[in-house]
This record gives sequence, structure tokens and C-alpha cells, in this order.
Amino acid sequence: MSTAGVFAPVHDAQNRPITAGGFASTGPVVFRDVSRESGLATWRYSGGTPEKATIVESLGGGVALLDYNNDGWLDIYLVNGMTYDAMAGKAQPPHAALFRNNHDGTFTNVAAQAGVTNDRWGVGVAVGDFDNDGWPDLYVTNVAGGNRLYHNNHDGTFTDVAEKAGVALGDWSTGPTFGDYDGDGLLDLFVPGYTAYDFRNPPKAGSNQVVSNNCRFRGVSVFCGPRGLRGEHDHLFHNNGNGTFTDVSRKAGVDDPAGYYGLTALFADLEGNGRPDLLVANDSTPNYLYRNKGDGTFEDLSFESGYAVNKDGRPTATMGIAVGDYLNKGSLDIVSTDFSDDYDVLYRNDGPLSFSDVSFEAGIAPPTIPFLGWGVGFIDFDNDGWKDLFIANGHVYPQVDQHDWGTSFAQRPLLFRNTRDGKFALMPAVEGSGLARLLTARGAAFGDLFNDGKIDVVINNLDEPPALLRNVDPDRHHWVEFRLVGNGKGPRDAVGASLFLSAGGTTQRGDVLSGGSFASSSDPRVHFGLGDTNSIDGLEIRWPGGAMEKVAVPAPGCIYTIEQGHGITGRMCPNGSGREAR
Repeated sequence: MSTAGVFAPVHDAQNRPITAGGFASTGPVVFRDVSRESGLATWRYSGGTPEKATIVESLGGGVALLDYNNDGWLDIYLVNGMTYDAMAGKAQPPHAALFRNNHDGTFTNVAAQAGVTNDRWGVGVAVGDFDNDGWPDLYVTNVAGGNRLYHNNHDGTFTDVAEKAGVALGDWSTGPTFGDYDGDGLLDLFVPGYTAYDFRNPPKAGSNQVVSNNCRFRGVSVFCGPRGLRGEHDHLFHNNGNGTFTDVSRKAGVDDPAGYYGLTALFADLEGNGRPDLLVANDSTPNYLYRNKGDGTFEDLSFESGYAVNKDGRPTATMGIAVGDYLNKGSLDIVSTDFSDDYDVLYRNDGPLSFSDVSFEAGIAPPTIPFLGWGVGFIDFDNDGWKDLFIANGHVYPQVDQHDWGTSFAQRPLLFRNTRDGKFALMPAVEGSGLARLLTARGAAFGDLFNDGKIDVVINNLDEPPALLRNVDPDRHHWVEFRLVGNGKGPRDAVGASLFLSAGGTTQRGDVLSGGSFASSSDPRVHFGLGDTNSIDGLEIRWPGGAMEKVAVPAPGCIYTIEQGHGITGRMCPNGSGREAR
């Protein structure tokens, strides 16, 4: 792994590693763990053995939030791994989960009925309406055996059309993303590749699968890789509009000729011209930032943009990506999660595709060094109108619990509050709250699961049940959310749209995205906190392709449906004030 070196252990007052301690006895409770009462704890991720003897056992799976049955409530898809007994035919394979939202705080797993159990060693998931029929589809990546493209049948079931569509692949794929890169109105698909992996000859010390000896961490024997292993190439699939895709990776200039270790990708409009650019988080190798040239090809600006490495010029072990306008200046900033013994990196957007590592200035670097970060998101947890930062953590080496390194295998999540001056303050992990949960976290997705104007978090954990952290922050701020519907000239689900909302003297930006975090997909609806402001001055939407539209919003406290060219065509309002009481 690429790290910043060896750091002295950090302990709390009870001599626990700070990653598994540092709890506060009192303070604001932001998240409540409702995993059991919601029904999600009836399912668990399974991946290899507890010893984590090979790299494939350590990666875990993603999570997606989608309204698969179009009832106005978010459902939850959780990717599962695999056991060796199941691969040998000695046991049933672990199933992925699709939890249907029951509208009462509980969820029911309907994966088997829906036909989305996957039954392969899964990794990532992205949500996108690839055929523009108004129903969300799922793309699920796997280590081997091919990926799945689950087409939504509009009746609560899905059909895997990956082979027919030409997007099955067969190598180790990770965190995918949908986006209309060529502006033809159809969602295309990007799939990063991780490493070559042969289950018959796994990469262990002394194996011919290991190029060099990268099988030790702090002098201790651990699983080998990714350094020393052969990387897999990335793939860009162009949507042909007839249910099939064409691999245009090399032609478009995004095929990863260096063979870096891709973990997560995200299409996002970084340049502000209505065209999605492409970010790829690479493990222990430089990250990619590809500028969309508007002619069906991309320009590699990874190093020129500042995103390839951190401020020290060093590649990071980047696990997850989030983009968001944390300064309310109208452009997207980037945060990348990283390995322990290194810091999570905040890249501030300084202009046209120019980013600066401001992690230390912003206050997120020192607290994150002992942690190993995965899923990540910019969320306004307290609805004050400024985007905060949530990071899900968990180590990859069980051996860390046997040494005094100031870190742990299971780790608590981190929540940073935006202090509105370019900096973040770490929120206390109050005992008994969701921030005090020790998790082997991997994928994380963010969204308003209870339609109450609060952003909740779902985390897929390694070898244990998922965590559903319900937002119970005591703020009384106003909020508003938007579900966008394209007019057919762009993607029907409006992936790639940017929204600019003006209220209380501030303009915020929000984007409709597919993918990101770690191998996950969050709420496709765009949420804005409004603070104490109870009126909205204006909303401007830059639809995919660049068309601009202004929409008058009558009042906060509702989830509005906006159809391109037709304004508001629907609304769901939990109460009239936008101040959901708990």
C-alpha cells in the first residue's frame, strides 16, 4: 500500500486505539443506529475467511439507494461476496439483498423475488436508467464470472441482460458509474478494473502471481497486493440505444494503459459546461482525471489538474470518491479516502480543472491518519445550507488488532461539520450513537430514506450485517429536495444535471450522480438544507448537455418532481413547515 510512513499510535483516555475509541459521554446525537429495527440486520455480507489471507477477501461490497418500484420511497440494494465452500459447490452462495421500503421505517428483503441475488463474488453497484424507460436499472460488478446488468421490468422484477448488452466483462471489476459522456441522451457506462486474480493460483507469498514481495505491512506478514500484482484495464461502454453497448475505452482514451488498480469511478461535470468529466480512484497508484473534450474522447489531465497525487506528490491508496461544493462557490470539490498511516485528501476546486490539496488547512488530515477510509459523501447533515463530510472506515488487515499501532480492524465512522470558513470540525462520537459504532465498513450510500428531509447513511460492512444510521440531528432547519426527469433529449433520470439553488443570500450547488463513494450509488434526488431561511429565491437547472432552465419553487419542506421543460409536476410534503419533528 502507498502510505505516508509509520505514525505513532494514537490512544484515547482508556488506552484504546482512537479508531475504536475516543467516545464522548455527552453531546449532540446526529445518527441513531436503526439497523435492527429497520430489518437490515437480518442480512450480512460474506467474503472468504475471517483471516483475510488473500486480497480478494478484503475488498467488501457496495450499496445503492434507488426507488426500484417508483413508489416515491428509496429502497436499498446491498452487494454480497462469496464463500469458498459455495465456490466449491458445498454450500449455497451468499445472496445480494434488495430491501423494499415499507414506508414505516422498516424494510423487506425481496432480492430473490426480484431476481437480483447475483450469486457471484460481488463488489460494486451503480444505478442508471440505461434505456430511458423511466425505471432505474442496476449494474453490479464482480470479481469473476461476469458482471450483471439488471434491467427493471416495471413489475418488481429485474432481468440480467449483461451478456446480451455486451457489458458482462469477466475480470475483476469494481466501482462503476453511469453518465452520458457524448451527449446523445443515453447513459453510457464506465467500469474500472482492479487486479488480475486466479482463484486456482491466488497471489500469496512465493506464488508466481506475485511480481515482487508486497506481502508485509509494518514488518508483519499480510495478504499480498495490490502492488506487485498485474492491474486490470478500465472499460468505457458506449450506449448504442438498442439495448447493447460498445467498448470504446481505447478510442476514448480512458482504457488505463498503465494498468493501475481502479477501485471507484464517477462521472461529474467538473468544468461546468454540461459535459461529464471522469474521475477514477486508483489504489496505491496515481488517480485519473479525464476532461471530456466534447467529441467522444477524453483528455488525461490527472497530473495537470492536481488530482493524480496529494500535495506531497505521492500517490495515495484511494478507496472512495465524493464530489460536492463545500464552499458554496458553484464548482465541485473532490474528497478521496485513503489507507491508514495516511490522510484522506480534500481537493479544493481553484478554477477550470485545477485542484489543490487543502486537507491540512481544512482540518480533515490529522484526524483521518489512523483510519482506513472507504465510502464517503458530502452531506448537509444539519440542513444549515453547507455541505458536511461523512467517512466510513474499516481496516483490511485483521492483524492490526494484535499490535499497538493506534488503529483497529473495526473502526468508527467520522463526521466533519462544515464551519463555513473553508474548514471542518470533527463531530464527537457520542456513546450509544451511530457515530460510536465500530464497523468493518466498505460501501456507503447517502439519502433521505424516510422522506423527512434528513440525509441518512447505509453502510455495507465486511462479514457482518449492514448499518443503517438514521439522521436524528436536533436541528430545526428548513430543507428542500428535487427529483429530476429528463425530456428524452438527455437521460430520463437526469444523471449529470447540476442544480443551483439561491436562498438566504447564498447559492448552493447539487448534482445528480451515479456511482462514487466506494463502489456505491446514493439518492438520485438532490437535497438542500436552507438553515433558518423559509423561502427560496430561485432554482436554476443545468440539464445534461448544458441546457439551462429556471424553476420557481413555492416553499421549502417538500420533495418536488421537476420535468424538463414543464417545471414542477409533483410534490411530496411530510409537513408544511419543512421542520420534521422527531
